[in-house]
Amino acid sequence: MAVDEGVAPAAGTADEETVHRLKPNAVGLLGVVFMAVATAAPITAMTGNVPFMVSSGNGIGAPASYLVAMVVLAIFSVGFTSMAKHITSTGAFYGFISYGLGRTAGLASGLLATFAYVVFEPALIGIFSTFATTTLKDQTGVHLPWWAFAILMLAINATGTWFGVSVAEKLLVVLLATEVTVLAAMAVSVAFHGGGPHGFSLAPVDPVNAFKGTSAGLGLFFAFWSWVGFESTAMYGEESRDPKKIIPKATMISVLGVGVFYVLVSWMAITGNGEAEAVKAASSANPLALFFNPTERYVGHWAVDVMQWLMISGSLACGMAFHNCAARYLYALGREGVLPSLKNTVGRTHPRHGSPHIAGLVQTVVSAVLIAAFWIAGKDPYNALYVLLAILGTMAILVVQAVCSFAVLVYFRKHHPESRHWFRTFTAPLIGGIAMLGVVVLLVSNMGVAAGAESGSLLLKATPWLVALVAATGVGYAQYLKRRSPERYALLGRTVLEETKER
Repeated sequence: MAVDEGVAPAAGTADEETVHRLKPNAVGLLGVVFMAVATAAPITAMTGNVPFMVSSGNGIGAPASYLVAMVVLAIFSVGFTSMAKHITSTGAFYGFISYGLGRTAGLASGLLATFAYVVFEPALIGIFSTFATTTLKDQTGVHLPWWAFAILMLAINATGTWFGVSVAEKLLVVLLATEVTVLAAMAVSVAFHGGGPHGFSLAPVDPVNAFKGTSAGLGLFFAFWSWVGFESTAMYGEESRDPKKIIPKATMISVLGVGVFYVLVSWMAITGNGEAEAVKAASSANPLALFFNPTERYVGHWAVDVMQWLMISGSLACGMAFHNCAARYLYALGREGVLPSLKNTVGRTHPRHGSPHIAGLVQTVVSAVLIAAFWIAGKDPYNALYVLLAILGTMAILVVQAVCSFAVLVYFRKHHPESRHWFRTFTAPLIGGIAMLGVVVLLVSNMGVAAGAESGSLLLKATPWLVALVAATGVGYAQYLKRRSPERYALLGRTVLEETKER
């Protein structure tokens, strides 16, 4: 492990032995892709977002929204992956922005990213618990309280992180493969049957229709929301084989692969119902009928039953992936001694598994506290726990993505002018950064509608202020360290792999 030259002891000194590293060569290209795609949770994104987009967003233009979002995120990823070829850090955005825009911006962004991933896990536990209680009652008649499933998921996530990324990868491969298979089966069956009751229509994938409907802005926001977590590829660099090649490839595969899948599945769901019928189904008391109807008609009732169970496993996979992300951000901040007490706690790795085990336990405790607070307040696990925390985390991570794009511009101009390219390191990150800021505006302007039953919630109203407070805390503390502890300030966001250090 090393930091940028001139800042900390050279590799191999006694001082540097105090910096713990994650287990190297623990995961390959497909493993990183699976971890990233799991955070997007395809089945949750489709069944949770598409019905709302069709009923209250851009109507039948929902697939076109995914097409637009895929293009924008691919452009963003060009700059992101260009930087990943030079820097390998578990802190991902934290490290990238620190190198590009300086340590103060880096710490502010690192805290924002950590905050986002920390609240994403309990959000996913909320939707997991909802799917589990509903499916169990519908299919077996057994009713269990939602908090029982919340405890179960907390335990599974904590265990997966404790034993290292390779164990989490194996679990996610199984969960992800099954949820993708059942959605693909529906899409392929609709295509093989001629596209539904009215045949094929290209209207759902016409980009113009992405900007039409009841609320095009809301539809576009939900499309971007469906990708949240794809950028987590970078934080597995230290644990992957040949990260300078694997991380850029995994990022683009995640963006484009998930994008094509989203477009196809949402398009076939609408076509399989018929355009008018799709809007009616999505607006009904059971919006999941948008997917259940064509699945039952073209695959079979058994597939609907399976899909319900896979909605549970899909949200579990997503929550597990976010738990891993949060643990790694906490670990990255801890090992650099942002607070001295953190270096020998969350900044440590397991002596055998090479995992951020203490950071994982801290994340479990924080998630449990947040879940308990919502339960004590009598809040619904879906409408409140999932929706409110997902909106909060999404706003934070979108701000960080925008800042990262601008960091790419500065980084290559200052540090690697020989690698500058008119598109990869200038045009792409510039467009990506502006687009991400645009999505933040979409979120702020549509928060109330997106929150549904919780539109009047105090937490929702406080969301922009909480994000601003976290960022301001990072800026303020970085400036404090700069004046009072320059040696600690010098380390902010600069810990990278020795063999793949900034170059």
